[in-house]
Amino acid sequence: ATKIPFRLNQNQALLTFEDEEVAQRLTKVSKHTVNLDNRTANVAVRPIELEMGFQFELHVTVSGKKINVSEIPKLPIPKDWMRDKLELNFYKTEQGGGGEIENVIYNNESGTAVITFLRPGASNNFVGCTRYPFCAEGRFFKLSVSPNFDFHLRKFQPYCGVSKKTILLKGIPEVEEDEESVQDMIEIHFQKPSNGGGEIEKIQYTSKGAAYVCFEE
Repeated sequence: ATKIPFRLNQNQALLTFEDEEVAQRLTKVSKHTVNLDNRTANVAVRPIELEMGFQFELHVTVSGKKINVSEIPKLPIPKDWMRDKLELNFYKTEQGGGGEIENVIYNNESGTAVITFLRPGASNNFVGCTRYPFCAEGRFFKLSVSPNFDFHLRKFQPYCGVSKKTILLKGIPEVEEDEESVQDMIEIHFQKPSNGGGEIEKIQYTSKGAAYVCFEE
């Protein structure tokens, strides 16, 4: 599930409780009187309605026949010749190659290639091999080799939700105390069972500007 950002505006606070029943109980009372040092304040309690997020499954498969090759040098030879030289070098089983090659897709501009072997499981020859020897035009190079991955998204669907354990406090007045002190007073109030509260897992309060808080499932 993707993380969903929530905008916390000035003079607002988010409280996440350990027990979701506490959050549900507090939202049933829309106004709460909170002691902030030498004054009391009526703050509004609201449930958290989240924006749209997305859920999906990402399936990653390591190809048993393909490998990715990069850092291929640019040489003054035709593209077809370079493709043939790559096929020849990665065919050689005596130096750790994968045997007979089905296809070579070579990109001259990026210096990369995808090599497909005929035999399933041939790419296992390159497990742990990040640099592979390559000879061309009388010169010796070391090419970068990495596994080839197939990515598939499944069960992709949007969702909306309401946070069950978190409440939003609105209308917290501006006081002389610093932000940390106000946050402590809010936390003390909503932790007390006599006020309908309970153990708080996390609190986020902002007295100036705005902050973005991410929710995840």
